Amino acid sequence: MTGIEEYPGRYALYNELHARPFPELSPPCRAVMLTVKRPQKAAERDRGEDMEHLKKLLDRYGAAHPASDANHHTVPMGRSILKWEQHTEFVSYTLFADGVAKSPFDGSVFGYFPEDWLAEAPGKRLTSALVRVEPGGPEDARQRLQDVSHEWFVPESLAVAEVIDGTATVASDFRIDEMGHVRMAVFAAPNTGPRRLGRVVQRLLEIETYKTASMLTLPVAREVSTRVSGLDKELTDIVHRMSASRGSDVETLDRLLKMSAEIELLSTDTAFRFGAAEAYAAIVNQRIEVLREERVASRQLFSEFMLRRFDPAMRTCRSARSRLLELSARAQSAANLLRTRVDVDSAQQNTKVLERMDERAALQLRLQETVEGLSVVAI
Repeated sequence: MTGIEEYPGRYALYNELHARPFPELSPPCRAVMLTVKRPQKAAERDRGEDMEHLKKLLDRYGAAHPASDANHHTVPMGRSILKWEQHTEFVSYTLFADGVAKSPFDGSVFGYFPEDWLAEAPGKRLTSALVRVEPGGPEDARQRLQDVSHEWFVPESLAVAEVIDGTATVASDFRIDEMGHVRMAVFAAPNTGPRRLGRVVQRLLEIETYKTASMLTLPVAREVSTRVSGLDKELTDIVHRMSASRGSDVETLDRLLKMSAEIELLSTDTAFRFGAAEAYAAIVNQRIEVLREERVASRQLFSEFMLRRFDPAMRTCRSARSRLLELSARAQSAANLLRTRVDVDSAQQNTKVLERMDERAALQLRLQETVEGLSVVAI
């Protein structure tokens, strides 16, 4: 069809649906992920710095550069495959390599990232994870985990599940090991295709990344809760003074307006963080849901781990946000009520002033009539 123009950006929008393809993996293999984030105002960062940092890594291995406006890039790098993604707040580097190390989770693949290059990173490590992928059906995976779980993981927090109709068995304790990494193990059934296995590994890494990004809001929520408690007490005291008609209404209104401004400032400073936590938590829950977990030997599932550890933190964040919004509405309502009372008092005072002005005008008129009468008599 050459007689009709394409809608602007049509191809770009369709290509976005097929961006970030899943890796194709065959056991045994391994993966390492590094996520870098700036501590402050990460969403407003200069993304050109992230691109330049990526290019420095690619140049060391003679790998191809991405397009200047790219948000993701997958390229062979040495004996591994590098997958780079640029997100709203952070940048992730994921390496996939064939084979597994003799020493489990030794982090040797992490050596693809030179130390001096890591030191120049435009941000700090948000999280990093090691994934070990071995061949093995459900029964083999159960026996293997029984033999190595105490060596690889912390049993108290270990989560294990068969995923995607027995395609693979996954395990992790979501703890940081002595090298600063989170460990994950995947046992792939013999009939598991490389794309399906790649989806499983990718989703595990996304669960770890977005879980950590969500948890960044918890300290903010605790600080907000503390400040909201103090402001709530002050607002309660102001409302009691209003109901008892104590103090100057103008001074009380000024206090209320200052409090409302402080609440709005707090809401503005935390709105992005709370919104991001909601979005990240939704991704975590969705990624776990699509895994279609099945229980393995009475072990807790990934969803149960999140229900016990992750969901309470997210509920704390939602509660802090709700309390802040409720406090803002209450302060605004109290200010409106007091403003109405001040307006009514002002109207009453204006009425009295007008009445006095009428009385004075009447007296002046009578005085003028008297003067005029006396003037007539005198004449």
